[in-house]
Amino acid sequence: MGVSVERTAIGPTMLVAIDQHDDRPIIIDRWAARILPPVWRVPIALARWGRVRRAMAAVSDKSAPGAWASLLCRKRYIDDLARTAARDGFEALVIVGAGYDTRTYRVPELADMRVWEVDLARNIVAKARALRRCFGEVPPHVNLVPANLEADNLTERLIDHGFDVGMRTVFVWESVTMYLTARAVRETLRQMAECAPGSRLAFTYFRKDFVDGSVMYGADAAYEKFVTKQKLWTFGLHPDDVSGLLAENGWGEIEQLGPVEYRDRHLKPAGRDQPVSEIERAVCAERLPATLPSGGGHDAA
Repeated sequence: MGVSVERTAIGPTMLVAIDQHDDRPIIIDRWAARILPPVWRVPIALARWGRVRRAMAAVSDKSAPGAWASLLCRKRYIDDLARTAARDGFEALVIVGAGYDTRTYRVPELADMRVWEVDLARNIVAKARALRRCFGEVPPHVNLVPANLEADNLTERLIDHGFDVGMRTVFVWESVTMYLTARAVRETLRQMAECAPGSRLAFTYFRKDFVDGSVMYGADAAYEKFVTKQKLWTFGLHPDDVSGLLAENGWGEIEQLGPVEYRDRHLKPAGRDQPVSEIERAVCAERLPATLPSGGGHDAA
C-alpha cells in the first residue's frame, strides 16, 4: 500500500460514481460521488450523457482492455460476498486498503457489523476527512486503522483499534496485492488467518504472466506506465498457485473468478456486452480450522 489514496482510490470510486448514470448500474452506490473531493464531481456530472460515459470507458480500455467492466464486476462480487457474510451472522468486516471505497456505507446489510478500514496513515487522514464530508463524523461503528503492510503487523494494528481475533470476520483485500512484495503478501495472509476459524477472505490479484511481462493481454500501455516506468505493480500469481499460497497461510480457497464468471454473473444480467480484463482475478477463501503455520502470533484456532 505504498501509493497515495489519490492514485489508487479516486479512479475506482469515480468509476463507480459514473456508473450510477447507467440505466442498470452494476453497483448501487449513492455515496461514491459524495465521498470524493468536490473537484471530481464535474466529470461525474458530465457522465450523465451516454456518449461521455462511453468515451471515458474507451480511454480506460485503450490502456488496459476490459479494465472498466472488470473493476465494476469485482466490486459487485465482493459486495455480494460481504452481504452474504452479514446475513450469515459474521460480526466484523475488515477492509484492507480501504482508500475512498464506500462498501461499508453502500451495502445496507453491513450497517450492524463492526468495521475496520485499514490503509496508510496519510490515506486514513483523507478517508476521515471524506467521511466527515458525507456524515459529519466518522460513523461510530467504523474504525479507521493506519497501517503499512510492508512494515506493520496487521493483527496487532487491528487489536490496537479494538479488534477481537475471536470474531468471525470477513476480510476484503481488493486491488492491493499487486503493489506489495511477495513477503508482505504472505505475511498479511498469515496475519489475517489469526482470526476465528470460518472467517472469510475476498481478495484480488494480478496474473503473474502479466506482471513479469510474458503476456500483455492487450494492456501494453498500462504495463509500460505502472510496471516499467513507475514500478508500482510488482506482485502477481499464476491462478493455479493461489490455492497453495492460501493453504500455506491458513486459508482454503472456495472459488476464483475471472472474465467468464464476471460476464455470466454481472454483465449479462444487466444487459451489458463489454470487454472484461484478463489481468485481474478475484478469490474467495475461508479460514481453515487447522493450526496456523509456525510464526503465527494470535492463533484463534
